[in-house]
This record gives sequence, structure tokens and C-alpha cells, in this order.
Amino acid sequence: MSELRERAVRMAGVLEKALEPQNLQIQDDSAKHAGHAAKKGLDGGETHFTISVVSPRFSGLNRVARHRLVNELLAPEFETGLHALSLVLLTPEE
Repeated sequence: MSELRERAVRMAGVLEKALEPQNLQIQDDSAKHAGHAAKKGLDGGETHFTISVVSPRFSGLNRVARHRLVNELLAPEFETGLHALSLVLLTPEE
């Protein structure tokens, strides 16, 4: 996760603390959505991300529950301009 910007760094900290991931990758996809209405007027963008997490915390959780968990963890970011996440959430066994 080199050269992450402010929102990405905050998200990484939250996810690392809560999920203790074996692998965490965060990719800022905001540039792909430059004309998107949700991005207009936001300094620096950081509105769209792809996040991949491998964590034992996902064991026993179905796909929907995993997504809900991550969305709940990142709820404060949605309140301050985060618009969309693409998530890949796996257990170590997967």
C-alpha cells in the first residue's frame, strides 16, 4: 500500500485494527470516476476504492455479512465523501 492518500490511510488503519488481516490491499479508483456526480466538488477525490482483505475474521460469515461488516467499519468515511467500494473479502482458507 505505497503512496496511499489520507482517506486510504485512515481506512487501512481501521481495517487492520478490526480485522487483523493477513493481506490488505487498497486501490484508489477515484480517477476512473472523474466526471461522476458524487466526485464533483470534492478536493482530492478519494471517493471510489477497491479493497481486498484476507482475514480469519471472515470465517463463518457469508458474503453479505462480510460486506456489511466492512461497510459498518468504514461508515464514517461514507459520511465524509466516500462514495463506492468494490470489495474482495476472503478467509485465509479461501
